[in-house]
Amino acid sequence: MALGNALFSCDKGRFRSRSVLCFLMLLWIIVVSGQIRYSIPEEMKQGSLIGNVAHDLGLDAQRLRSGRARIVTRQSARYTELKTDKGILVVNERIDREKLCGDVTPCSFSFEVILENPMELHRITVEITDINDNSPTFRNADIKFEISESVAVGSRFLLDTAEDADVGENGLQKYTLSPNEMFDLKQHSSPDGRKYAEMILLKPLDRETEPRLSLKLSAVDGGNPLRSGTVNVHVTVLDANDNPPIFNQPFYRAAVSESAVKGTLIITVNASDADDGSNGLVTYRFAKMTPEIADIFKLDEVTGSITLKGDVDYEKEKKYELTIEAVDQGGLTDSNKVLIEVTDMNDNAPVINVMSFSSPVPEDSPPGTTVAIINVNDADSDKNGHITCTIDRMLPFKIKSTITNYYALITDSYLDREVIPEYNITVRATDSGFPSLSNTTILRLKISDVNDNTPLFEENIYVAQIVENNSPGTSIFSVTAHDRDWNQNARVSYFLEETQINGNPTSTFVSINSETGVIYAVRSFDYEQMKQLEFTVKAQDGGSPPLSSNVSVNIQIQDQNDNPPQVLYPVQTAGSVVAEMVPRSADVGYLVTKVVAVDVDSGQNAWLSYKLQKATDRALFEVGSQNGEIRTVRQVTEKDLLKQRLTVIVEDNGQPSRSATVIVNVAVADSFPEVLSEFSDFPHDKDYNDNLTFYLVLALAVVSFLFITCLVVIISVKIYRWRQSRILYHSSLPVIPYYPPRYSDTLGTGTLPHTYNYEVCRTTDSRKSDCKFGRAGSQNVLIMDPSSTGTMQRMQSEKSILDEPDSPLEVSFFFFFFFLLKGLLASLLG
Repeated sequence: MALGNALFSCDKGRFRSRSVLCFLMLLWIIVVSGQIRYSIPEEMKQGSLIGNVAHDLGLDAQRLRSGRARIVTRQSARYTELKTDKGILVVNERIDREKLCGDVTPCSFSFEVILENPMELHRITVEITDINDNSPTFRNADIKFEISESVAVGSRFLLDTAEDADVGENGLQKYTLSPNEMFDLKQHSSPDGRKYAEMILLKPLDRETEPRLSLKLSAVDGGNPLRSGTVNVHVTVLDANDNPPIFNQPFYRAAVSESAVKGTLIITVNASDADDGSNGLVTYRFAKMTPEIADIFKLDEVTGSITLKGDVDYEKEKKYELTIEAVDQGGLTDSNKVLIEVTDMNDNAPVINVMSFSSPVPEDSPPGTTVAIINVNDADSDKNGHITCTIDRMLPFKIKSTITNYYALITDSYLDREVIPEYNITVRATDSGFPSLSNTTILRLKISDVNDNTPLFEENIYVAQIVENNSPGTSIFSVTAHDRDWNQNARVSYFLEETQINGNPTSTFVSINSETGVIYAVRSFDYEQMKQLEFTVKAQDGGSPPLSSNVSVNIQIQDQNDNPPQVLYPVQTAGSVVAEMVPRSADVGYLVTKVVAVDVDSGQNAWLSYKLQKATDRALFEVGSQNGEIRTVRQVTEKDLLKQRLTVIVEDNGQPSRSATVIVNVAVADSFPEVLSEFSDFPHDKDYNDNLTFYLVLALAVVSFLFITCLVVIISVKIYRWRQSRILYHSSLPVIPYYPPRYSDTLGTGTLPHTYNYEVCRTTDSRKSDCKFGRAGSQNVLIMDPSSTGTMQRMQSEKSILDEPDSPLEVSFFFFFFFLLKGLLASLLG
């Protein structure tokens, strides 16, 4: 910052006579804190240079332009103009120091220059120096005195004062009186520095000799060249009145409050006259009364009381100086000064001016960021004009003083738009008067958004269901994420994370709408192949840089009744008949067989029930609805047909239900020959006959291998038992025979409760084979091949043949394989 002073003087007379403008300007700059001060003379032309603001502030013109430098002033007149392109300050209109400041010195006005981006505030003060452009003038053209001839030598007569609008050396300096023998001139100065003059009588007056005197009073200033003003002084000599009025005080001082009402008594002056009678009667009057003072004060000419006639304002005028004259009836006078001081009252509230305000402010602004610059003023003085500026302490802002009457509103902590997007900041300015006065203004500050919040899903994990066999493109459900930011920063897009499900990319199973978050099925799902899908969805906002969050999604595939039951037992094979054999001696509840079925569906879709759809004799058999067991419902009789055909339907519990059927052939007989003769007339399958030779050769090879293997095993067992018996024979240990337990149907859940041992006798005609049944004790399931190529026996013996050395079963095995080979060879050769 810089402080400059310029001294200017101009001889106005020479300007008029020679038409040449003389300016002598000296400008110097001194660095001070916070201000630039320039000094220029008054009456400069418009456009005249005041100073180089950019240079004095240490800035360049480009900074003034980019910062949108502007002048802020509280005055109605714009005396200066800032040329931002050149960085200079020039005169905008003619400046009259007398009009601007009156008699106040020094005369100056101040304004502020504000720059933005970043904010800067500079105060500039321009001092206006006086030039001698005003001559002293008297208010009246003539001054008249009526003086008694008896007035004493040395009497004083106060003369009207001259007014000079200029100040300092250019102001009024002295008075001169035209040369005469009767009066001399004496000059005085009032406490406020104003000069006035009195005429002093040098010789006694003689009305008869010289009844009237005419003099000239001149007022001269100290300018160069000198200026002066004159007034005629007329003295009329009256008849004898020897004693003038005399005030009882040399000087009067009073004070009045600016809030005083009209009619308030301010002070009473008093003057006495030693004369008697009418010559001793004193009256009072204002001397040198201006119209402004006449409207404010009233003087009682009889009592000398000065009362308030109008309004006084400390902010406009702080004191008034009145001249009071005491006049007797003989024309003798005395004068005195009354100084009335106006006391300040707290009658002006502070005024708040927002000089600059930045809104919105980013929410990531660091503490200490300047939001606004505020100017506060109070027209009162002293403590009545001392201002304190405050804001609500609960807000994340604080206000601090920068330069005189200026405050900066700054952030005190970090802001969060998602918590509070807008602040109404009430700035309160309070003075220190009693009672104090205050004023407020509200700043509505908006907080701009910064992408500082990630999208958040409504749930920690999403679980949804979809029924299998759905159509591709089916909408499953939607995920939703919210972002607390605003506008583009809160715009959420959805994506599938690149993961794999069963070795395939997630995108081959599902897809997602990036805007709505709706998840679609890309393919049709099969519950039996896949029970659920687990993948990750990412929500990403539109900020820069973008923020994102993930959520796990579990889609459970719900089963649909799309699979019928599958019968595991009895096995349905082409070209063969499965028969279950029931002895005619079977009791009620005899377990014939059990239908075993499964359903690959789940839940109630896999709950199976069994029903007897068709039967040769419905009164003989029943099917358990839950377990599929086929049991007799009455005693088997001789009248019952040997061949029974049952059709069992297996249904699941789905909606709609699905079913499967199985045909169960039951043979009601006590011997195998009966069964073989009954079940031997089934038609042959064409494909089966075509491949008969191949199967016979294969069977012959297998049976030959089994025959040789069994022969070796039987011989080995015989040798082993012989050696064991020899060891036991030579030992002294007791022999405890061991009888294996009977194999029985545990808990009644077996397919058949009884078993049978049988021998097969084959002839060269395979269709006439015979079976010899042994005693009950084994379980049999007969598979009757229509081609009569053989009978397979599924048997569990109640005794092991290896446990009895002389078991006839060994011979049976031998003959079984022998006749089996014979039958196969016969069939092959035939």
